[in-house]
Amino acid sequence: MRMFLSKTRRGLLSHAILAAALGLIAAAPASAHPGHAVQPIAPAHKAARPAKPSERRWLAGDHHVHSWFSVGVKPSDVPGQPPELIKAGDAVNPITVNARQAAAHGLTWMVATDHGGPNHAKLNRDQAYPELLKSRTLTPGVLQFWGMELDTPAAEHSSVIVPRSPMEREALFGIEHDYNRREPWPADPARDTEPFMLDALRHMRSLPQPPVVIANHPSRTAQTPGTYGLVSPAELRNWNDTAPNVAVGMEGAPGHQASALNPDGSAKSDGDRGSYGHAPTLGGFDRMTAQLGGFWDSMLGEGRHWWITSTSDSHRHYTEGGSDFWPGEYSKTYVKAAQTYDDVLDGLRNGRVFVTLGDLVSEVDITAMTADGRQQAEIGGRLEVAAGSDVTLVIRVRDPAGQNFGGCSPEVARIDLIQGDVTGPAADRAQDSNPTTHVVRRFTPATWVRDGERLSMVYVLKDVRRSSYVRVRGTSGAELEPQPDPLGEDPWSDLWFYANPIFIAVK
Repeated sequence: MRMFLSKTRRGLLSHAILAAALGLIAAAPASAHPGHAVQPIAPAHKAARPAKPSERRWLAGDHHVHSWFSVGVKPSDVPGQPPELIKAGDAVNPITVNARQAAAHGLTWMVATDHGGPNHAKLNRDQAYPELLKSRTLTPGVLQFWGMELDTPAAEHSSVIVPRSPMEREALFGIEHDYNRREPWPADPARDTEPFMLDALRHMRSLPQPPVVIANHPSRTAQTPGTYGLVSPAELRNWNDTAPNVAVGMEGAPGHQASALNPDGSAKSDGDRGSYGHAPTLGGFDRMTAQLGGFWDSMLGEGRHWWITSTSDSHRHYTEGGSDFWPGEYSKTYVKAAQTYDDVLDGLRNGRVFVTLGDLVSEVDITAMTADGRQQAEIGGRLEVAAGSDVTLVIRVRDPAGQNFGGCSPEVARIDLIQGDVTGPAADRAQDSNPTTHVVRRFTPATWVRDGERLSMVYVLKDVRRSSYVRVRGTSGAELEPQPDPLGEDPWSDLWFYANPIFIAVK
């Protein structure tokens, strides 16, 4: 393999670092990327033991998928009686169809996340769950988690992902029945408060097998850029403080990305990506993620394990008059995991995650290591170094050949290495900025090494004296920072990927 490592403004690599970096790059396995239609291998249902790092690979999935059990609500003709729940009133596809489409679009895992209205918990338990069991049998190559989209107290929506177990059905029933804000009839205003959401999180963290909770489309209800709607920075901090092993992150890229497309695939002039009508997405990503030095960086600057994902939020496909892509058709959340329920959920909980739109990339590996190469950390991990040490960052990205599901063949135009200081808890719970966050290096085809589909880069952080985090993003375009998405923008024309951080702790 031909290799070339360019000089950086921080100096040349030593022979020891160079050898270690080459070894890391050469170790990347060759495998078919799941950016196109790939039928995954049937998984083991239960891990006999914890997965070894060597058994993990990047598995694409979607934790926000609706079926026809996301119901409509019809007021009762009898005064004082609860409304009627109308199957397929909000989303239209059976769980079985969603799973088949997930497999056809390269996913290895997905979560059934329906929401509803009064008394929906019983419908979910008695009708949706049996269909999930059937779907697991019909499409065994996709790990299918039981979950829901919680009508979140004092917020909007969040994905609840339940560990697979004999108790999964009753565990989710208890969460929805006791804490979903739209569950009771008549409506109970006490359920729509932040203290009630914190009670819900305390309940979830106390379960023998706690779920994972991810805030969905956090800025969708914002009325203007730079403001917050039903989801605020202080609120998400409170969630994470209350249940740090449960409330672990937010959708970085929301679903409904086909809302700017007509059924024939042409641009819809008044369509807004993600249905973000007032505070537009930035390159398809929520502002709370995409703004450099913004809210996400403020959370990472506290040292919080606060991860991002991306989803389809699939209700109805755009070719059938909806605003959605199929699971995996456009947006993918990749988790580094063995192909088991336990390890995929562990990867989500611990940030072994990168996200991509339009199959721009299918693998992202970042390794931070000490000068001698003996201590290493990867995405979601933590590297401890002595003050004054050098830290070598090896970045490997797979830019898959061939067309994506939009009929395009996107190429990575630039990859940004981003760093910010970790300074500890914020004095202001509403803080939404980290002024230390900056782009350390912008890599382009002139400064990376290409070997087939693989792009490799090396960068050295010299004389590290402050704790920090590093993260990576990339784009198919030329914007130095993602700009607000205009109405009618073709979502296939503006693609980004983001990887979760590595923390560097100075001892």
